[in-house]
Amino acid sequence: MLDGMTLTEWFIDIALVLVVFRQLREEKLTVRTILLPLAIVGWAASQYLHAIPTAGNDLALALAFAGTGAAFGLAGGLLTRVRHAEGHVRIRATPSAAALWVLSMGFRLGFAVWSSHASGGAHLARFSADHDITTAQAWVVALILMAFAEVVFRLGTIVARARRTTLRARTIPTPQSPTYA
Repeated sequence: MLDGMTLTEWFIDIALVLVVFRQLREEKLTVRTILLPLAIVGWAASQYLHAIPTAGNDLALALAFAGTGAAFGLAGGLLTRVRHAEGHVRIRATPSAAALWVLSMGFRLGFAVWSSHASGGAHLARFSADHDITTAQAWVVALILMAFAEVVFRLGTIVARARRTTLRARTIPTPQSPTYA
């Protein structure tokens, strides 16, 4: 049902998995930290997301996968450690956040590999026919939207938590040295 994966698709999937491994070490939250994963999924969307099929249950499939991605992203963002130190917001993916990210990205990669082989493709074609999913493109769109939603919700959650952490750090008075008269 879906064609075999290209080398570029393998690189995209692997790059998205590696993004979170970089964050297992604490790092400053920077524009680059935010833009890199957005650029990867943005590029993938520009390559594979030309139209959203709406016939049959195609749109419902896309929305279900996007909702799943959003839930994974929200959970991943909440499981990422966010703190304010030395005037900067610092983030670190916890092992749980990393495991969740690898699980979801790995699911998409595994699904793409499985569906591009004869037995997987046949099962997917039968499932699609039984559930009124009209085109193979509906699956591509659903997987892209899932990845996009996960990245956007994860980053959005981290940025919102970073903002809250920064505001809290600014309002908490710093201890003053005692003054002696």
